[in-house]
Amino acid sequence: MTPTQPPGGVGHIGERPVARIGYGAMSLATGSTDDSSALLHRAAELGVNHIDTASFYADGEVNRRIRQALAPYPDDLVLVSKVGARSVTGNTPLALAQKPAELRGAIDLDLAGLGLDSIPVVNLRRADIGPGLVAEGDQVVDLDDQLAEMIALRDEGKIGAIGISNIDLPTLRQALPAGIVCVQNAYSLLDRKREDLLELCVEQDIAWVPYFPLGSAFPGFPKVAENPVVQRIAAEIDATSAQVGLAWLLSHAPNTLLIAGTASITHLQENLRAGELRLSADQLADLDAVPSGDLPHGDGVEAFLDKG
Repeated sequence: MTPTQPPGGVGHIGERPVARIGYGAMSLATGSTDDSSALLHRAAELGVNHIDTASFYADGEVNRRIRQALAPYPDDLVLVSKVGARSVTGNTPLALAQKPAELRGAIDLDLAGLGLDSIPVVNLRRADIGPGLVAEGDQVVDLDDQLAEMIALRDEGKIGAIGISNIDLPTLRQALPAGIVCVQNAYSLLDRKREDLLELCVEQDIAWVPYFPLGSAFPGFPKVAENPVVQRIAAEIDATSAQVGLAWLLSHAPNTLLIAGTASITHLQENLRAGELRLSADQLADLDAVPSGDLPHGDGVEAFLDKG
């Protein structure tokens, strides 16, 4: 597979053009460093120039592997990080880190781990709602206080642009004056309860970056690939059910950027081929008619990790 165009076509995060299918790096540390390096190099060969990461992924190991494999970075590569949590030892690998000073500390870890002077985009991961960890006690932090710190970091040049994650519509409206360039939220064919949020992102030309784009393997989460309508259409066009689920997301809204994650080069290539699928009007209508449910809103730490 060699790219004839960027995977999925060209989208943008703020002023930065990117392929509409990128890579979510959270699972990058599950194999050897040679394996992760090979995967990242293959992704770059196939036109991936948007990689989503965080300093709390494997306690910084994911960032270190990205740097080892790809630095010095190509000019067109957009590395996107996330703040709002931190690595901890023990049975629960993550804790919330919502305070402004903690956001700054996480960005400093990203800069050191990735070997950058500035991170192109950083998403503020809020903890008001599920899925995942929900803030309690001193981790309940006012959004405006967080945004003030993010704006200060942008003004200092430590970050290039601000995104926001795990929010509802009123939160996005409150955050818009900060210059939000992307929104990451749980969203898939089977979980469209944030459609109003997506519509505002389309209106404001903000990148929409869904996590759990195919559901999740965790108990209680819907799995797009198991839906009978998705399976039927996949058989009709000789594709996998996962590819159909990803292709629907790309077709559904022009500002959608995908960051499906995997530790497998084979699965990476399959995900990127989703950008080549062309669903017919009838197939899109059938998919649009699939009922949408709700993701569980538990506090399991695994749900906080934005599985691609």
